[in-house]
Amino acid sequence: MQLKDGTVQLGIRSNLSQFIMLVILTAFVGGMIGMERSLLPRLAEREFHIASKTAMFSFIMAFGITKAITNYFTGTLSNKFGRHRLLIAGFMVALPIPWILMYAENWNWIICANILLGLNQGLAWSSTLVMKIDLVGEKGRGVAVGLNEFAGYLAVGLVTFLVAYLASVYGLRPYPFFTGVVFSVIGLVISIFFIKDTRSHMEAASEVHTRNKVLKNIFWGTSFYDRNLSSVSQAGLTNNLNDGMIWGLYPLLLSLKGFSISEIGAITAIYPAVWGIGQLFTGKISNHVSRKMLLVVGMALQAIILLILSQAITFSHFIILSIILGISKAIVYPTFAIAIADNTHPQQRAESIGVFRFWRDGGYAVGAFLAGVLSDSFGITTAIICIGCLTMISSLIVQLRMKNYSYKLDETQCY
Repeated sequence: MQLKDGTVQLGIRSNLSQFIMLVILTAFVGGMIGMERSLLPRLAEREFHIASKTAMFSFIMAFGITKAITNYFTGTLSNKFGRHRLLIAGFMVALPIPWILMYAENWNWIICANILLGLNQGLAWSSTLVMKIDLVGEKGRGVAVGLNEFAGYLAVGLVTFLVAYLASVYGLRPYPFFTGVVFSVIGLVISIFFIKDTRSHMEAASEVHTRNKVLKNIFWGTSFYDRNLSSVSQAGLTNNLNDGMIWGLYPLLLSLKGFSISEIGAITAIYPAVWGIGQLFTGKISNHVSRKMLLVVGMALQAIILLILSQAITFSHFIILSIILGISKAIVYPTFAIAIADNTHPQQRAESIGVFRFWRDGGYAVGAFLAGVLSDSFGITTAIICIGCLTMISSLIVQLRMKNYSYKLDETQCY
């Protein structure tokens, strides 16, 4: 909140209306992904008759590459042009996406829609996250990030279930994709008329910040040189690498097991829904325990579930495993952004988060490519096992490389 004398107040309560609006916008951004989550692999098989998994998952690769690059530049551009302008741009590029998905005549149009989706996610989700962190200051960081990711991924889960239900009643196209029309239009209206830029809050935080030194090179420091930042970046990449695999292979695996489209929708929706709900708690918990411990445990749990997932058979098996996988994602996801924010100066925070999100969302492209190549060559089960092993290696890297610390809200140092 900005006072009459031009100063600003940090904290959720002082900026409650803006914070709530940003949470709603994050839910709309997440809904745009949920619109595709359970349908596009089936659409590729049934309407476009694509057999190759590598070709089928090209839409995830296009999405991941575009989102990763957009994330990187969003961090830099948000300081130059303002978070608010990038948020508006993110919802503007979302407008044509559902219409393309509804009426695409060939797979190339689906890939184009996912390039736009990557732009939408990179601009809008990154902006809402950074704006929340700007508004709340250090004391509310865990809660802010937790609420941000809760809203986004709960929306992914709910909309995944909704569009699967609509598809089971009305067919794969066009009606399920009308949800995207609603999200993009309302999101754009809220962004234009109800959201204000938060750079002044970032500047207020930087005036009192004394803990972290300015990085000489933000990209290289976040990616490789700083032990904490680079550990988080590689874990983020691996997290979304296995999520990219799940996005593409999970519906196909469930189809091979003989489940109906509504059952597939329920199973694939539970995973991101639990992921979202769990972050209401894990974001706050991360303020009181070691960030490193959360990352090690969360990544290791993901690996174990993926290895078990390849052997599951019944509907109840998949439901239970999806719930636990969602919990493991909830453990690490807000912790990623909080740990990046912990270890960067406020003036560099948006750019450092952008670099982290570049690597994290590049994992979608890597995961889709590996899942396609491995499943085409060795089968779906082998692909899942291999990516589960990579996830366990990522957990070990965090354990060996990252410095053990927890952030105490009443202290000025990490230890």
